[in-house]
Amino acid sequence: MLLAIDCGNTNTVFSIWDGERFLVTLRTSTEHQRTADQYFVWYSTLLHHYRIDVTITDVIISSTVPRVVFNLRVFADRYFGCRPLVVGKPECRLPVDVRVDEGTQVGPDRLVNTVAGFDLHGGDLIIVDFGTATTFDVVDSDGAYIGGVIAPGVNLSLQALHEAAAALPHVDVTKPEKVIGTNTVACMQSGVFWGYIGLINGICERIKAERGRAMTVIATGGLAPLFQQGTDLFDRFEDELTMHGLTVIHAYNKEG
Repeated sequence: MLLAIDCGNTNTVFSIWDGERFLVTLRTSTEHQRTADQYFVWYSTLLHHYRIDVTITDVIISSTVPRVVFNLRVFADRYFGCRPLVVGKPECRLPVDVRVDEGTQVGPDRLVNTVAGFDLHGGDLIIVDFGTATTFDVVDSDGAYIGGVIAPGVNLSLQALHEAAAALPHVDVTKPEKVIGTNTVACMQSGVFWGYIGLINGICERIKAERGRAMTVIATGGLAPLFQQGTDLFDRFEDELTMHGLTVIHAYNKEG
């Protein structure tokens, strides 16, 4: 049984894969101070709640926060008796090429999404991931990762707006009924929502023009369903894209 762990800047997700489907997905906030023992107490308590009794034999980790990897390694070793596979480390092979400038380190989550996107939909992809940052990853026809775009995340932009302008409140991200707001909150929500729709559409169109070919646009990440409401740009929505990529990478390394 495989435990796939995706550690992002905001949340860390644990999913148990039985070879055919995910049995359960657990989510917690990302905190570098959390010890291996604390992870296990949280993990085992939730499995008991869901009445899931499994034996984990393998663990794979993708982390954009290097400081948490050590404790996750200890967690895997201490409680499951296995050495985890960590995406981005030399011993973890990828089934796709990475064609970027020499010396450039690509975020593990972006590589995992590339693997998943190519496995599910083939090549010539733009993967838009709505996370702490909004990232656009470009996948070549042969599945290679060839670069992308990083923009501030939606919630990050709202937080910066609230902190930099004392008179502006903190607001939730939602699709406004009208573009023209008639109060402060509505104005901010319109600016963020439609501003990001413009950003997404504009960047994707420029990528397509630069590539000179038709491309499939995939949306993933927590806010992807919200922004689907404002544009017909997305060809696919993949809720478990990163987790699927981790299972593909794990299988590829097992086969080798």
